[in-house]
Amino acid sequence: MKRAISDRSAEDNFTSSLSSADVRLIARLRKPDQIQHVLDNLSYASETIYRSPLRVLHEQTCQCFDGAVFAAAMLHHLGYPALILNLLPNQRDDDHVLALFRHDGHWGAVAKSNFSGLRFREPVYRDLRELVMSYFEHYYNLHREKTLRGYTRPLDLKSFDHCQWMTRDETMRLIAEKLDQQPRSGIVTRAMVRRLSLVDERACGAGLHGANEAGLSTPPRRKN
Repeated sequence: MKRAISDRSAEDNFTSSLSSADVRLIARLRKPDQIQHVLDNLSYASETIYRSPLRVLHEQTCQCFDGAVFAAAMLHHLGYPALILNLLPNQRDDDHVLALFRHDGHWGAVAKSNFSGLRFREPVYRDLRELVMSYFEHYYNLHREKTLRGYTRPLDLKSFDHCQWMTRDETMRLIAEKLDQQPRSGIVTRAMVRRLSLVDERACGAGLHGANEAGLSTPPRRKN
């Protein structure tokens, strides 16, 4: 008798759904930076759709959330825990999700972003706050405002194995809701925020190099 989807492991269902080309691609992955290379070669989706890792692989497109979940699935394939963390901005920007990994007790990250500075981090950061702060100067909106304000506790996607998170689009919404409920830590005070300068135009342009303009969101200009 054929087993029901819920009776099989998330990884088994994912593996059994791969094409021969998918199997060859995943077999070549040995290190987190190679996962980042795969993400960088996926197009940045202009529409917000919750795509499972399997759908990301088949459609070759994603945004930061489904890109991070895909990266977590690939990190899990390499033997790492499937961990994601949400970077929290102010109300004038979008949040950003990282897939986390550790080497020798130090944190690194894999991520998909329309901004070049919000992607890969080498595992050289002693704790999560150090890792998060490495994104601070690169986290800005199209008005060049520095917007990063905090981050969530990591979420282990293993808790969604019974929901087949690697293959079912429906589970992505559950992951997003749970991530939004994670405990949060701030990184700047109100006084610090008042003193923040704008990102200079050259740095802003560099960060947007290669961006899909259709996938960028622009907040309204502040009133003088």
